[in-house]
Amino acid sequence: MEPIAQNEMVTVAPGRVTLSDRRTRRSWQVELAPYQLAACPVTQLRYAEVTGVRPGSAKGDHVPVEGVSWLDAVAFCNALSRREGYRPAYGLEPDRPEAVEWDPAADGYRLPTEAEWEHACRAGTEGARYGQLDAIAWHRGNSGEAVHDVGGREPNAWGLYDMLGNVWEWCWDLYDAEVYGSYRVLRGGGWFDEPWSCRASVRRRSHPTFRIDDVGFRVARSVTS
Repeated sequence: MEPIAQNEMVTVAPGRVTLSDRRTRRSWQVELAPYQLAACPVTQLRYAEVTGVRPGSAKGDHVPVEGVSWLDAVAFCNALSRREGYRPAYGLEPDRPEAVEWDPAADGYRLPTEAEWEHACRAGTEGARYGQLDAIAWHRGNSGEAVHDVGGREPNAWGLYDMLGNVWEWCWDLYDAEVYGSYRVLRGGGWFDEPWSCRASVRRRSHPTFRIDDVGFRVARSVTS
């Protein structure tokens, strides 16, 4: 059976989200313009169609691609943009991850900001999760310690699947440049995480060249005139 809406883009209305960080005990608000976000994480099949390679160790066309770095993800976004006739969002220098530049005026695919990610994850809810954990997410307690096909759990109210659990998702943002340099933000929790990690507000960080078997991504697009 074909996975649910795996390549669909969902239009997210403008809004405001409050982000917070447990380590620094800091919170801040972000105003968001409308944008589009993929209903599901990028799958192995779609990644292979665009790049010609299948990274990571997970088997199957419809599992989330994993074993991809932040730099792999932004390169994929540019490649998908060119494939579909959009203007690439990123200027890339592969040997200098800190030098990647985002053109906000571009209509191509990109990574969501972490504010966009959390706003979309919450889908108008205010609690730790947008539903009952086992119904919406693959985590250590129910995954069998393996990644699963996208769309296999209930979506949130805005039609977005796997926002929590299955794989962590790269976001555009630097985590804390003064302390961690070029480290980028990860969101959502993964198949090997305890339930407490699979919450809308949890932030993780890693180097933009880091690859591991519980980290993937989903794509976004700006809504341009």
